[in-house]
Amino acid sequence: MTLLRRNLTGGLLVWLLMSCFQSAHALPAFARKYGLRCSACHEAWPMLNYFGQKFKDNGYQLMNDRDAPIWQNPSYWPVTFRITPMWHRESTDKVQVDAGPPGTTPPTQIQQQVTSHGFDLSGLDFHTGGTLEKNISFYVLPSSNPAGGFHFETVMARLDNLFGSSWLNVKLGKFELDNLISEKRILTLTNISGTYETYHFRPPGDSNFYGQMGDNQLGVEYMGHSANDRSRVSAALLSTNDGQVGLPSSNAYSGFFAASQAFDVGKLGVDRVGFYAMAGEAPTFFLTSNNGGGVLTPFGTNSGGGNKAFSREGFVGLFYFGKLDFLVLTQHGTDSAFFATTPSSPANQPLPAGLRSPTWNGYMVETHYVYSPQLIFLQRSEFERVSQQGVPGTPSDMGNLNMFTFGYRWYPIMTSRAGFAWHNEYSWLRQSKMAPDGISDLTSSSLLLGFDFDF
Repeated sequence: MTLLRRNLTGGLLVWLLMSCFQSAHALPAFARKYGLRCSACHEAWPMLNYFGQKFKDNGYQLMNDRDAPIWQNPSYWPVTFRITPMWHRESTDKVQVDAGPPGTTPPTQIQQQVTSHGFDLSGLDFHTGGTLEKNISFYVLPSSNPAGGFHFETVMARLDNLFGSSWLNVKLGKFELDNLISEKRILTLTNISGTYETYHFRPPGDSNFYGQMGDNQLGVEYMGHSANDRSRVSAALLSTNDGQVGLPSSNAYSGFFAASQAFDVGKLGVDRVGFYAMAGEAPTFFLTSNNGGGVLTPFGTNSGGGNKAFSREGFVGLFYFGKLDFLVLTQHGTDSAFFATTPSSPANQPLPAGLRSPTWNGYMVETHYVYSPQLIFLQRSEFERVSQQGVPGTPSDMGNLNMFTFGYRWYPIMTSRAGFAWHNEYSWLRQSKMAPDGISDLTSSSLLLGFDFDF
């Protein structure tokens, strides 16, 4: 009876995966392993659908005998390359440029709009992941910039289903935080929209670059979920160094916590709501004059101290209405008053009079209309609002941000061997009073047309 139950369960999972076209970083390697199309796990690659999230939470397993590498075809190699050749146009108004006769000292400077356009390449992502053995999974992602300079974006191994329980999974290495709205599986690609502003926003002058919600981090994570993946919880202990390799610049740690619950809404799909929190400490001074500068160097040459607190808390919702779905995100951020200026105020010295904790709120709505598994229209709006400036006298709306993007992705092919998307997108960004004169708004736009493919 036990063997029959396992076979029936495995067959049902395969059937569900193959038939799921609901609303997943894509790995055609996984599709090749199980003989499935990309649309089985993806609403539109690389964004996961509900079953794709469940497959990921199970450690890239269907929970049947085909998961263990010993049953794989000897010629199978779990690897995927992704790169995007493109044409794009970038424009920013009120850029401070030199003017006047050549050789003028100091040069006369004016503000004017600067626009550039031409053909270009994205960086190269080299994905490999899967199982080392039943319930032992891994993921490695060497990633390059457009010039070919590589770094390790992801390197992690995970022990899955410890003691036979889906509630006991442990991950160690460099990995994405357990964000329900994943920046690493983002559908938008322009220089403006390629990251979520809400995850990275800081008020003007705020020197704490450590609380970057969208960046992969180094640490250890516990994650648990119900058998049907409707309920999920996670907790991670992270080095406070924004994912940079080498020992951190100070002996500080951060924690990330998340929980969510999914519920069935009938023919419309499966919705999910949840919350997350990131809290920790970061250094305010260093033993060298570099003062951090956003670049961490090996221990002993730029060691820091004077740790002060920061926090990020947010609520998230994934809502599906047939072919239309909405990703909703709100986030509240607070940094210690010692981070109110750049460089930060050293905690081993008195806090300058009047400095306050920078505080802000972010809001995001991303909409997808999945006309078919091969054509998706998308739009995103983000709004960042400073509720308390760190330095008294700073205009209350300085640094406020509005961002809008819209576009579409057409997938002429979707197979277990490769993926291809024709991507067209326009993004627009306005930052209040952030022009060089300190009075005017700074506005930028980006237009991108490209071939996004993996194989």
